Amino acid sequence: MSRLDPLSDVLRSVRLRGSVFFHVSCRDQWAAQAPHSSELAPAVMPGAEHVIEYHLFAKGEGWVAVDGEAPLRLKEGDIVMLPHGDAHVVSSAPGLAPIDDGGDWLFRMRDDPKPIPITYRGGMFEAGLGLPPEDATTVILCGFIACDLKPFNPLINALPRLLHLPAGGVGAWVAPMLEQAAFESGERRAGGAALLQRVSEMVFVDGARRYLESLPPDAQGWLGALRDRQVGRAITLMHGDPAQAWTLEELGSRVGLSRSALHERFVTLTGLAPMQYLTNWRMQCGARLLREGRLSVAAVALEVGYDSEAAFSRAFKRATEMPPGAWRRAQLQAA
Repeated sequence: MSRLDPLSDVLRSVRLRGSVFFHVSCRDQWAAQAPHSSELAPAVMPGAEHVIEYHLFAKGEGWVAVDGEAPLRLKEGDIVMLPHGDAHVVSSAPGLAPIDDGGDWLFRMRDDPKPIPITYRGGMFEAGLGLPPEDATTVILCGFIACDLKPFNPLINALPRLLHLPAGGVGAWVAPMLEQAAFESGERRAGGAALLQRVSEMVFVDGARRYLESLPPDAQGWLGALRDRQVGRAITLMHGDPAQAWTLEELGSRVGLSRSALHERFVTLTGLAPMQYLTNWRMQCGARLLREGRLSVAAVALEVGYDSEAAFSRAFKRATEMPPGAWRRAQLQAA
């Protein structure tokens, strides 16, 4: 794994998987409601531990709202992501009552070729039918990304409920690539579906990176910790060599802080003590190695810094509620 980029380490280890797309055409006044992603997951990504939804406004404008947050206005070319999977409403204006689409169409059409066309117009909803491009006032591409939460995914909680990626900013190359991928998949070109899935994953990676770059210097949370000179360096050291017998004294010496100062600053930013963070990251590295299937449990234990299989197994079971061997078998069956 990278010794310089903990964000990439986490993104690689939590198994991002891009999923289905919907091509939504709208005109007149319209409002659509999406349930929490845990309710959508069985239809769009069966077996996924966590599902993130996002919307690209390919044409026109609209609003996205979640309970407890001010409605967010989206313009043409903007992308909004919902990292926590919140239920939300997408509409032509804030405060409109969403159309009841019944929801069962998601399960009836989940094996249909993607992107599935959807139309909202005149207070009506139609799945499987799109408007001619010239008749739609707003066109939205909707995608889904699955990722693992266990044993350790510090990124999701570090992201906001609504992650707005304005058009024209850093990473503006993503939106046109997404539109092209959707077009190629819709035209049933060879490899179009695979391209659509990979670009979906790139949207999330680009969004996380852009959010990290936008944070103020005093930001808290895991992403804020990455930007902190000393704590970020300590995290990078642990990611670079998780099997190293790190101590708080050694980490403090390497980053230029006393033992107590590093502990206090690390907890303030991440909510975890440095050694607990190290344990969590070792469990995530161990999960990746177990899933790959090349090493025995004993060998995995050594790779992530445990002297015995028993000690690793106890720590892994605390993190996942399953022994390593059983966890590996469950992963293979779900694949």
